[in-house]
Amino acid sequence: MQMIRSLTMFVAVAQNMSFRKAAIDQGVSPQAVSKAVRQLETHLGLKLLHRSTRHLSLTEEGEHLFQHANPGMHMLNDALAGLEQSRQGMDGKIRLAAPLAFGNRVLMPLLAQFQALHPDIHFDLLLSDDFVDIVSLRIDIGFRTGLSPERNVISRKLGEIVSVVCAAPAYIEKFGMPTAIPELQMHRCTAFLHPQTGKELPWEILVNDEVDYIHVPSVARFNNIEAEIEAVKRGLGIGQLSEYLITQELASGALVSMLPEARVPRLGIYMYYAERIKIPVRVRRFIEFCMDKKLALH
Repeated sequence: MQMIRSLTMFVAVAQNMSFRKAAIDQGVSPQAVSKAVRQLETHLGLKLLHRSTRHLSLTEEGEHLFQHANPGMHMLNDALAGLEQSRQGMDGKIRLAAPLAFGNRVLMPLLAQFQALHPDIHFDLLLSDDFVDIVSLRIDIGFRTGLSPERNVISRKLGEIVSVVCAAPAYIEKFGMPTAIPELQMHRCTAFLHPQTGKELPWEILVNDEVDYIHVPSVARFNNIEAEIEAVKRGLGIGQLSEYLITQELASGALVSMLPEARVPRLGIYMYYAERIKIPVRVRRFIEFCMDKKLALH
């Protein structure tokens, strides 16, 4: 950065053939301009200017440097101005990362709503159920379900993950609806497999306001939540699913919730982003937009 500053000062002097005028253009003192040019000459090991009390001119090397540096400095200034305009304006790209099911079912509608308001903003969306290092991948905003991220990021909670037991009307018509937790042992159920271990996860219930765990007779097991939701909708069995992912199915009657004691608030839905002094306006607006919409994620 010091070299760029010295080169900028030199170009200003060469354009004006005056340290005083260059200082006015750059908003600094003539002494600061003179010092910067001397530092550039020392660094290059070349004399760039002929100086006298009444006259200032470029040396042959100084003329060569000016002819090549001047267009480059204009390009650099234009590039920096463009970045500043992008930071301050509502255009450009926002890079996002989110879990698969959350991205498909929750985030996509939010992107559509936001782009309807700001059509000049574009999105890159990376969907992965693994924790994403947003710094190394140059992600502006990440989303995560589960525990709050703790890796040197700013984390904002958007909602709770509530587990509900539900089934399709077709299943209930054929097999009936359990009215108590023990009756689940006589029903056909679905289960979710842990992504890392492949082991079947137990269902969660509330016993005296404490979370307890039970195993149910599973007729189908999945390592993908979208597949499990589809299986429950088709009547394969009763499932314990995250409520925020099936709000439309519950509202339309495609799925019917049951057993209130199996309605368990578990973990959270989080938005996280890197700590930066200057967050681009488009990114800050999308963060605010998501926080305004967070009630819809419960």
